[in-house]
Amino acid sequence: MLETATQSRGDLSPTTLLTSLDGVLQEWLPRQRWFAGKGLPITELAVVSMTELQPGCLHLLIRSRHTGERDGCYQLLLGVEEDPPPHLQHAVIGRADAGPLQGLTVYDALHDPRSAALLLERLRTPGAAGPLRFERDGQTEVPPGLTPRVLDGEQSNTSLVYGDLFILKIFRRIQYGTNPDLEVPRALGLEGCARVPAPVAWFWTAEPRGTTLGVLQPFLRDATDGWTMALQALATGDDFTDESFELGRATAEVHLALAEVFAPGLPDRQGGRRLASAMITRLEATARQVPALVPYMAQLRAAYGVVGARVPGQPDQRIHGDLHLGQVLWAGHRWYVIDFEGEPSRPIAERRRTQAPVRDIAGMLRSFEYAAHARRPWQPQWAQRCREAYCAGYASESAWDPRKQGALLRAYETDRAVYEALYEARHRPDWLPVPMAAIDRLAKGI
Repeated sequence: MLETATQSRGDLSPTTLLTSLDGVLQEWLPRQRWFAGKGLPITELAVVSMTELQPGCLHLLIRSRHTGERDGCYQLLLGVEEDPPPHLQHAVIGRADAGPLQGLTVYDALHDPRSAALLLERLRTPGAAGPLRFERDGQTEVPPGLTPRVLDGEQSNTSLVYGDLFILKIFRRIQYGTNPDLEVPRALGLEGCARVPAPVAWFWTAEPRGTTLGVLQPFLRDATDGWTMALQALATGDDFTDESFELGRATAEVHLALAEVFAPGLPDRQGGRRLASAMITRLEATARQVPALVPYMAQLRAAYGVVGARVPGQPDQRIHGDLHLGQVLWAGHRWYVIDFEGEPSRPIAERRRTQAPVRDIAGMLRSFEYAAHARRPWQPQWAQRCREAYCAGYASESAWDPRKQGALLRAYETDRAVYEALYEARHRPDWLPVPMAAIDRLAKGI
């Protein structure tokens, strides 16, 4: 069937391919959880890169344009067949009605075990496929023939688990350059930081700009993520302070390792003013889309003042950038930290800058409140106990106590809550009251 589809395509180029894909992708892309342009009409699609990995399997980078918004670039692995088998019907994107793929069915090939196996084999045997480059660490053995499965529940990426031994994260939303989720875990692995699973293999594209496309890492098969553990504790009425304390210690260990691996930077007033200005700009842009923020604008702007007034003191450093309970795993009686990609909506250059480590701490403190809101009735005392235990654990391992930087912590919590408000308004309106409750508390200085 794949050979028949190949023979049917004729002249296949980025230009001719788009005549086949434009219509089906215009309908399919906005329905994907990782598509950033929800609610915004697609004005144009363009093929940035095309590689035929094997007959009937196309690797694509697709750029979408939206009126008044920044372009988005997305990574797709597409299968092309006349009639996909029943187990792939849920992955069908549509049938092309024009161009070289006319009359053929296009589907998301990451759900196809054959294509998933092909990706793993490429990573096992480093080399090139068109502009794509596949590399390995040279130390970890990756057996052939591992059974793949797609991991459910992700939002900005797609992950494939192979034989419960390895996990391949495919970055869906692409920004040009090295992704921190390869750069940071690889550097920490070389440093010997046991809290972060090190990359085993990865692939990237030479065109454009050495952009990271996917990372293969060990899969912690018996692990439970922190979000699930927190909800279980809330459901059973169990305390979560011991786990929170240990999580604080783990965060501090990772921060200390990051400070060793990457050169630190000293905060300065000019840089602080730029950061405060960026926070205010995000606040104002979000308020235009989330009107519920408008009554709090003056108080929230004031909270950012401490960021602009920062003076040289505690160094800035590389951080996680999007730390919350879903980014940590409990396995073998210890915490592991994963997903160093940062917030995918922010520019990759910003995510790779040195920053105040208190930003990571603010993200985790917000996550405790999210968990407490997820179970009814809302349990603010549970969240507060977790927050205190987490900060105490961090202070026990680090040279400083986050609780002694209350104003700065409030500023970063505010910035995080504003980000959450925009996300929830766009993707999960029923959850908008969660960040809005934090906005109300932070605006009052509590």
